[in-house]
Amino acid sequence: MTASETFSIRQMCDTYAVTPRTLRFYEQKELLFPARVGTQRTYGRACRTRLQLILRGKRFGFSLEDIRQLLDMYDPGSSNEAQLLRTCDLARDRLAQMEAQRSELDDAITELRDQLAQGEASLTRFRRAAAE
Repeated sequence: MTASETFSIRQMCDTYAVTPRTLRFYEQKELLFPARVGTQRTYGRACRTRLQLILRGKRFGFSLEDIRQLLDMYDPGSSNEAQLLRTCDLARDRLAQMEAQRSELDDAITELRDQLAQGEASLTRFRRAAAE
């Protein structure tokens, strides 16, 4: 691997909008495995791909443990059908949770709008009464 194919910790942070602490945390959790050149961490293509998948998984609300297990299932010499099946199962569950949360949020927004309208109407009545 040439130097141009590896990223320093700073390049990883700049490219993926993460902190060095985040990268070290993911390494501690066995999600990333950077190479070492002396005391410096270097990140190859596999690490960059894993980080993209970690960030996507986090964005979708997957736990770090679920993400780690999915990443660990990857085998470059196989079809990775089991990994894909597990990913789809987790994604279906997460989507159902997100849709339920959205429904609850929509209800809360509607209720808050109604309460706000009632409050504003009361304020208008109080101001009119005070002006008389």
